Amino acid sequence: MSATRNPIPFFGVGLLTEIPLGEILRNADPDDEDGDGISGRPNYNGIEVGRFGRKAQTARLELFVRGPAFNHMGVTSNPLSAERRAALPIKQDTQAVDFSAKQAVIPDEPTVDTDDAPDPELSESELFDLLSFVILLAAPEPDAPTPETERGRATFARIGCDGCHIEALRGPRGLIPAYSDLLLHDMGEGLADGFPMEAASGREYRTQPLWGVVAVAPYLHDGRAATLDEAIRWHGGEAQASRDAYLELSDTERGELISFLGSLGGSAQKTAGLLPPDASIPGRGEAGAPAVGLSPDELERFAQGRALFDRDFAISAGLGPVFNGDACRSCHFDPVIGGAGPPGVDVMRQDVASDGNTVLPRHATSSVRPEPNPGTSFFERRQTPTTLGLGRLEEIPRDAIEENADPLDSDGDGVAGRAHVLPDGRLGRFGWKADVPSIREFTRDALSIELGLTVPEEPGFTFGRTVDDDQTADPEVDSDAIDALTAFIRLLAPPPRIRVDAELEDEGEAVFGRIGCAPCHRPTWETPDGSEVRAYTDLLLHTMADVGGPGIEAGEAGPEDFRTPPLWGLGRTAPYLHDGRADTIEAAIEAHGGEASRALAEFTGLGEADREALLAFLASL
Repeated sequence: MSATRNPIPFFGVGLLTEIPLGEILRNADPDDEDGDGISGRPNYNGIEVGRFGRKAQTARLELFVRGPAFNHMGVTSNPLSAERRAALPIKQDTQAVDFSAKQAVIPDEPTVDTDDAPDPELSESELFDLLSFVILLAAPEPDAPTPETERGRATFARIGCDGCHIEALRGPRGLIPAYSDLLLHDMGEGLADGFPMEAASGREYRTQPLWGVVAVAPYLHDGRAATLDEAIRWHGGEAQASRDAYLELSDTERGELISFLGSLGGSAQKTAGLLPPDASIPGRGEAGAPAVGLSPDELERFAQGRALFDRDFAISAGLGPVFNGDACRSCHFDPVIGGAGPPGVDVMRQDVASDGNTVLPRHATSSVRPEPNPGTSFFERRQTPTTLGLGRLEEIPRDAIEENADPLDSDGDGVAGRAHVLPDGRLGRFGWKADVPSIREFTRDALSIELGLTVPEEPGFTFGRTVDDDQTADPEVDSDAIDALTAFIRLLAPPPRIRVDAELEDEGEAVFGRIGCAPCHRPTWETPDGSEVRAYTDLLLHTMADVGGPGIEAGEAGPEDFRTPPLWGLGRTAPYLHDGRADTIEAAIEAHGGEASRALAEFTGLGEADREALLAFLASL
């Protein structure tokens, strides 16, 4: 079995920790003795009552932090010492959590793994700081009541929503208005995931707190609902009567109820993505800024495209059925929206293509997880490249790129770059294999392959899927959306250079040329208008590994062939190389091979001063 889990907000969890066990248990009615159809019960592992997680399967915040750190990131830790636990900034409910008495019964063990980093990978001080942040994270400030939200509040109670979403539980600091009883409820077969957790069945879930709910879409345990209205309509089981009553409300009454939920905090922070509502566009000289000299119309297009780049696409809007992220920003956000990505968002490639596509998706909108294609024997990670400056690379004349190629190594320097000409005659210049010819095709391809969204048929453009088998009508994004995204990427300025020690960096640039890096990482190009593009790339394919080894093909690019990546922004886009294997610039250089073997040998023989200067130069780009 498999099931999707939508991450839970941490709002106010320190306050939930302090609520006495008796306050939670007084609302339990496992046998529905009052006959209201609601049978909330605590999740219990035989020793402790749980209150965290989708199924209230975890009793203590320390475990709720340490468990995901290990399960989702592979980061090991040891339990906090008794002294550190005592110093945590909460008054723990000793009825629910008695560390001294229960430690022997349920040992809180260190987590360990088999990588090269010594365990624990998270120090006790770091764990204490992380846990303190989680504990002290405030609950969202609710909005002031209005006549509309007060009518919605009354409707919320009248149709029985407060049978599970109890307005407040009492803690040592007073009433905690989380709108949850922290108990398990049967939510019906439609929401069942089949997974028992401790005492919770496959149909039971903890009542999710509602404070801040308007700002944390999508909803439900698997994120299937894009709106609060959708989430309510999915309720079943013990919530069936309330759901049916909601459906019988007038449109006005439903709107008032949704407004009430929106008033429970977070409405001022709500956005379609992660950009704050009042986010300004980066200024000149900052990463993520628009190109210099744009007209007011171009700046408006840039802003619109940036907002769409940041937008989260919902399942009901066509996301999936398989996908790698739910927004363009999901992968391209480091150090700013439009930038590169860390290892956690890398995609996977497989050597057996399906419909010409070697992508192995990370996620699915259903509970059936994506599986490799039959016969796959090799997998390769793909590191997210930056989109900053792509518009400038698109301006470089094709003739100039092809004239710079030397596929037969006619000059005998060991470097034999070749242009990647696609079957339809277009020149590829984007992607790790230079197999994408333009920014618009890059956008169409990413929308389909990475987000699972279908695109319209457009004359002259072939990348991207135009149909899929989900329930959303095709195309799921229109040409206007592609226009906006393409304009944003095309108008993004290159990453700004950050100079720290100009003299040392200039010395490093001389070393860069002397040891043979420049033949592939060509420093400059000139566009038709006479402006300079200082990207440190030739946009050509080069053999970077032994021919015949395992790898992923893409068109005319074999497993060992890769496009020379631009070096601008290098200092802020770790990790490096196509598969993100190198954490540092130095490690990336040392991983070079093939046509770069001579330059690598020269680098290996550098003295300490020259090596320091070269690395300083590269980091400054």
